[in-house]
Parts: sequence; C-alpha cells; structure tokens
Amino acid sequence: MALQVYSGALRTSMMHNSASQRIVATKQPALVCVAVDHPQLNMKRKERRLSTGFRVKSSFDSTAAVAEVGQVTEVSKDTFWPIVKAAGDKIVVLDMYTQWCGPCKVIAPKFQELSQKYNDVVFLKLDCNQENKPLAKELGIKVVPTFKILKDGKIVKEVTGAKLDDLIAAIDTVRST
Repeated sequence: MALQVYSGALRTSMMHNSASQRIVATKQPALVCVAVDHPQLNMKRKERRLSTGFRVKSSFDSTAAVAEVGQVTEVSKDTFWPIVKAAGDKIVVLDMYTQWCGPCKVIAPKFQELSQKYNDVVFLKLDCNQENKPLAKELGIKVVPTFKILKDGKIVKEVTGAKLDDLIAAIDTVRST
C-alpha cells in the first residue's frame, strides 16, 4: 500500500511505498490525500535489484531524477532539494563539479566507489554549469570539486578539492554522530 499526499497548487507531493521502501516526491497541482496501491514501484525495484531508492520528478521537465543507494545520481537545481528531503534521515553527499575540471575527473571514479561502499548514504553530483548556477551559489561553492555532506537537510561538513582521504574522514564523522 502506498500513501500519496498532495497539498495545494504546485506543492511537493510525497509517496512512500512500505513494501519497496521507495519515496516519491513530485510537484503537482492538487488538493487531495489518497491511499493507493502502486505496483510499478515494486517492479522497478526488482528490475534494478536495489534495496532502496528515491524517485523525484520535477514539474519543469518530463524526466525523473532517481537517487539510488549504491550509485551516484546526477541532480539539477530542480531535483536537488526534493531528493535531499526525500532522503529523510539518510546522509547525503553532494559532489559539485564542472565538465572542464581535471581534479573533478580524477576523483569521479573514486566517488563512485564510495557510493558502493556506503550503502546507508545517498551520493549525488551536481554539474556547476550555467543552468545550475543558482543552486551552486545557494550552496556557497567557491572551488571545484567541492563536496557537501548533508544530514537532515542541512549542510554539516564540506571538503574542498579532490581530497579522497578527507572526504572519507568527513563521511565517517557524520555517520558516527
């Protein structure tokens, strides 16, 4: 059984499916609270063979950003905060990079390995291009790569530069608190 809650015009709607442990956040105009079965969530979970995941769909485009535990998910200015909110009490690690950054390219495969190692952490990446500049400014980015670690929707640690050991230490520190 999935519970789907909508509130007001163009507000975030959250759905939790207890069988698949998936949380879906969308922006839709509606004024209704409905409990429904949603078998597609279970089907997607089985197809991907993943234990948990978050699906967030922005009203601004037709593609959905899906944050899956065990992999790095690309986010945008429209999908970042809904995914962070949907993550709940899970720790979120955000890699802020650019396409032209050499150190960003070097650490990217290591960041992917970390996402497979820490199954209780959500790993995201944000291309700090012109389109995502407002979010990059909001998060206070000054250099790339910058890693922001969030807990309960708040930034609790930051690591600047391609410093893998510092990033691992920061993740472990946040996990232990």
